[in-house]
Amino acid sequence: MAIGPLAIDMYLPALPTLAIDFNVSAARVQHTLSAYLLGLAVGQLFFGPIADRYGRKPPLIGGLLVFTLASVGCVVAGTMEHFVAARFVQALGGASGMVVIRAVFRDKFDEIQSARVLSLMMLVMGAAPILAPLAGGWLLVKGSWHAIFVFLVAYTVACVVLVAMFLEESHPVHRRSATLGRALAAVLPLFADRRFYAPVIVFIAPFGAFFAYLAAAPFVYIEYFGVPAEQFGWYFGAGAASFITVSQVNRRMVARHGVRRVLGWGVYGLAAGATALLGCAASGLFGFAGIFIPIFAMIGSIGFIASNATSVAMAPFGERAGAASSLLGATQSAFGVAASAAVGWVGNHGPLPMATVMFACAAIAFMTYTALVRRAH
Repeated sequence: MAIGPLAIDMYLPALPTLAIDFNVSAARVQHTLSAYLLGLAVGQLFFGPIADRYGRKPPLIGGLLVFTLASVGCVVAGTMEHFVAARFVQALGGASGMVVIRAVFRDKFDEIQSARVLSLMMLVMGAAPILAPLAGGWLLVKGSWHAIFVFLVAYTVACVVLVAMFLEESHPVHRRSATLGRALAAVLPLFADRRFYAPVIVFIAPFGAFFAYLAAAPFVYIEYFGVPAEQFGWYFGAGAASFITVSQVNRRMVARHGVRRVLGWGVYGLAAGATALLGCAASGLFGFAGIFIPIFAMIGSIGFIASNATSVAMAPFGERAGAASSLLGATQSAFGVAASAAVGWVGNHGPLPMATVMFACAAIAFMTYTALVRRAH
């Protein structure tokens, strides 16, 4: 599960360097993130039905091998076009892990158990964004951006070996879809089921805010506020630390207060942080602290949202866990593409474009939760 955060976060300190090396604009470099998110959306859309038809392990191993080869392609890319294409293929393979692991959890656990186990998994998902930018910044200073992708190759090879040796198959033959066509068809009814699409919107909108932050933060922090590239990881990691802390508190809270109520706490916290961020970005109030502190609070709030919204969305669909996981991940990545690209559409100067997109995403989550998800409790 750490492959996704590593592939996204580890190269963030290198974005300004990539713009220089490939002689392209900052907006063009941001397309490397959008291409990766688009690849995740496409890949996740198909890996779920494949996992429902053929089991969990074969698609996971195949996807990891594709990721490895595409990472090599990133190392040897000679133009920005080649680099963007390699990032897209890299994401296609990496999508396997995100889809299959969620399906494995649903194979084994009910709604409350899933929320608690997913919260535990957030230790991995949160630790990786703390360590990845720090490691990426160190590799950038000591070597070059190429070293970042060499590390990803080595890491993924290790994952292939571990999956092949230790991951148990959780989807027995008698529960699998009879054909791949039926597995793909199982995705369609989910679009019209409020039990699924409402919590999915609450899930993807906060991550839209997060991906907008990912796309803009290196330029806002390093170029606008003058944060050294090797120190960027500390500020980025602080947000991930808040996410880890809240996600672990979530494990206890859902047992006491229920999944949907705790989900609401996260949505309200996200909305409050986004409002403060937009106000500070528009007015310049409190300088860098006026940007960093609201973002810190928003990322922490996602710790109450991610696992709970996932659990609520997937709980009614045990027989279609792969399809549900597939659609959940695909819409998350597609929304992330739109949100990260929207930062460039709004503008590239200062923190205001980033804050505007993050506020819009938080508003979508807030309205959907209050109108559709909270009432179902």
